Amino acid sequence: MALLKFRFQYLAWFITFVLLATGLYFAVKYQQHYSSRFIDVDIKSNALSEMRRVFIRLPKNYNPNKAYPLIIKTDGNFNLDTWDDALSILESTDDMHEVILVSIPNLFWHDTRNRDLVPPYARKDVAIEARPINQNQREIFGKADVFLKFIETELIPYLEGTYRISGQRTLTGFSAGGSFVLYTMVTKPELFNAYFAFSPVAWYDDNVVVKQFSKNLPNTVGNTHYFYVTLGGDENPIITGAFNALVNALQKHAPNDLIWQHHINKGADHEQNAKQSVRSALDGAFNHFDMAQ
Repeated sequence: MALLKFRFQYLAWFITFVLLATGLYFAVKYQQHYSSRFIDVDIKSNALSEMRRVFIRLPKNYNPNKAYPLIIKTDGNFNLDTWDDALSILESTDDMHEVILVSIPNLFWHDTRNRDLVPPYARKDVAIEARPINQNQREIFGKADVFLKFIETELIPYLEGTYRISGQRTLTGFSAGGSFVLYTMVTKPELFNAYFAFSPVAWYDDNVVVKQFSKNLPNTVGNTHYFYVTLGGDENPIITGAFNALVNALQKHAPNDLIWQHHINKGADHEQNAKQSVRSALDGAFNHFDMAQ
């Protein structure tokens, strides 16, 4: 009887320990993924039929009476410290380089990254198995048009209603976020003035993202965009092939008024490239818009 009681107590302690450890694990993950050290805001999205959180980084010397350029970043907390460091340095040298940075994380309990960032014409036929089979389900891909509607009709109006935003707007994304940048640039070219795509995964279904980008590049004419696309020198050959195809498309089909640059960060892998691309992208865009004024 005593042994049975001991076993029951041991089982109860073990279950309690597992529950506490699990709760702590998810609390840490939630903190890392779904909160920031900036301003966290939840927006009710009718377009997405869900609440969406954004991280808002204001300039260090934010002035509510001043209008600021806006940068929208698709990748949540990933690389956010790199962006903060780069912007802090630029702000310290010239207040003309102060911007409001807004980063959008994926939902926490449900991974919405592929759903939100992959263009609707991609991943219909998963022709290249570059991901585990459980990440190749067709139903989780191809709703970038809905996510773009959220940004255009809900997020930007919220930001413009809360802060003073100048006419200069930039969209930046990494990996699948880079694919979303390509999609947005040729679908809603007037929505942003500048676009940064770091290691865009444009290889979906025999480079359909590249093909659509090339086909619709003429749509960007008259909008005076700046476009910056980068790749890591040590990236997957599939991504490298798509990057080369993008550069070829730009060389052949970019309108004369589209200022674009591409760069390969030698020795950088997929994630390292994103970190190494931030400052050069910002420098290129600021230089372009300074000269355009």
